[in-house]
Amino acid sequence: MKPGIHPDYHPVVFQDRTTGDRFLTRSTATSETYVTWEDGNSYPLVTVDVTRYSHPFWTGGRQVLDTQGRVEKFRRRYGDRRPS
Repeated sequence: MKPGIHPDYHPVVFQDRTTGDRFLTRSTATSETYVTWEDGNSYPLVTVDVTRYSHPFWTGGRQVLDTQGRVEKFRRRYGDRRPS
């Protein structure tokens, strides 16, 4: 890598705003707020709205889509466009 053109890549703690869960990873994100992690070191704390701890896809709370209703809605709007 060329020196001086890449942002600083360092350990950062991300916290889910909804659940309060935290995880340590590496990122270029910065913060003025710091937190002491389980290993005793202090890391920048970045608070985010959605993580795997609160996203419906990962928590099992995702909704089942009504695909039949979507097809009927499409046909009402655009008609039955089958090739002749």
